[in-house]
Amino acid sequence: MSDPRRAALFPPLRLPLPDGTVWTVALLLLAAVLIVDMVTPAALVVGTLLSALVAFALLGASGRATWPLVGLGVLANVIAGVVNGTRDGWNGIDIANRVVSIVAVVLVGWLTHRARQAGERAAQLREDERQLTRERALRQLAQDMGGPLGEAEFVDRAAHALHRLTGAAQVEIGVLERATLRGPHAAVTTPGAAGPSRLGQRLPLEFLARPSGASGERARDVWAADGGDVFLARLRRPGSGDLLIIVTAPASPPALMAEATAALQPLLERTALLDDLRKSRAQLAERGELLRDLVYAFSHDLRTPLMANAMNMDAALRGAYGPLPDDYRATLENGLAANETLLALADQLLLVAKYESGEDDPPDDEGRVNLRDVVLGVVGDLRARAAGRRVTIETDLEGAAVAGRRHDLRRAAQNLLENAVKFSPPGGTVRVTVRAGDDATLTVQDEGPGVPTGAQARLFQRFRPGGAGRGTGLGLYLTRRIAEAHGGEVRYDRTAQARSVFTLTLPLAPEAPYA
Repeated sequence: MSDPRRAALFPPLRLPLPDGTVWTVALLLLAAVLIVDMVTPAALVVGTLLSALVAFALLGASGRATWPLVGLGVLANVIAGVVNGTRDGWNGIDIANRVVSIVAVVLVGWLTHRARQAGERAAQLREDERQLTRERALRQLAQDMGGPLGEAEFVDRAAHALHRLTGAAQVEIGVLERATLRGPHAAVTTPGAAGPSRLGQRLPLEFLARPSGASGERARDVWAADGGDVFLARLRRPGSGDLLIIVTAPASPPALMAEATAALQPLLERTALLDDLRKSRAQLAERGELLRDLVYAFSHDLRTPLMANAMNMDAALRGAYGPLPDDYRATLENGLAANETLLALADQLLLVAKYESGEDDPPDDEGRVNLRDVVLGVVGDLRARAAGRRVTIETDLEGAAVAGRRHDLRRAAQNLLENAVKFSPPGGTVRVTVRAGDDATLTVQDEGPGVPTGAQARLFQRFRPGGAGRGTGLGLYLTRRIAEAHGGEVRYDRTAQARSVFTLTLPLAPEAPYA
């Protein structure tokens, strides 16, 4: 057995040696060799041993002692040669031996210098290779962790990435809660080195916190346990339990794991943002679905009593209940008009719910629609209302075939024409044109007060009434959504003659049967 007291007195030699140690040993040996050389006969040339002192400089940390020791070795040879020659007499062979000793010192110094340069280059190459390998490994880690990841996906990918990076027997990651490993959890094991999963188990104390003597930023996150066979790291999660990384028997140095942990920390913080975003999207989708269902139910249930009420009032006006006073007839007529408005609102709400929920995919009734026929039907329905307001509707319509849904296109045209009739002054004129050029274009021009400049930017937004400021704010919004769903657009302009112009542009349809 080794004696610990002896090990304390004579610790193992560690290279490279400090420069101070090199100088102390070299000068002591130099003095000893010089003294021996001076007291021995010249024929022995003990000064040749001075070349060994120069080679001793190779063990130093910096190598700065090499050439000074060469100079001291040459000087010591000269001093010893002069002393020996003065004492023993000058001899050509002794002088030649002394010159050879000096040349040996210089040659050993040069070889020592070259060996140190070669060693430094080799060490730099090894360091560059290690750095390149480390950078490649970290770059591969970043690629493995790329893309939008939720926390569960992050844990799974991080376990596989760290397993490849460290070459460990097992990598396990989980949430640390009350000294127990919880989900989200992932464990990756090298074949043949399977170890038990720690999920749901209480972990040892040394797994839970770094040793008290550890210091530094990386030491706070990576530490060893189980006799150095296991390395652990923590990834901090704001407001919840940290992620604990357990790496068993890694093949890579702990410093690489520390750098990998530092690279994973910001990625984990990004996953928290993505999880919050997904949760918010799910909540919005649930609320949107609830509102859509409410609108569907409201619109559907509203139509039934309105239609029944309209039928009763219409029957009364036709005399089904006998003669009616004029005031009562006027009341019934106003009620019928209000019913029509409410029925139109119910239809608009259904369309809004359909387009807002993305249910505007082409149904079975989509086909080739003649925009001229659609506009003629709308104009025919509105002529009586326009005549009651003393508004004239002038038409100039060309045949223009577009691809779409007849019902939706009729709603878009009806919204534009109803607005024009509604906001035209008594005695005004509404001009309606349809043209077929590069696109099909419906233009509705009226002589109403127009839309204020400040409100034009919000004109086609939801619940933003235009014109004189009255209305539900759904008509023009629906027109825009219908136009966009059919690949077109709608816009508003004010002419120099103080007329409002709404233009609906739709792409022409390919040759196909009319819908």
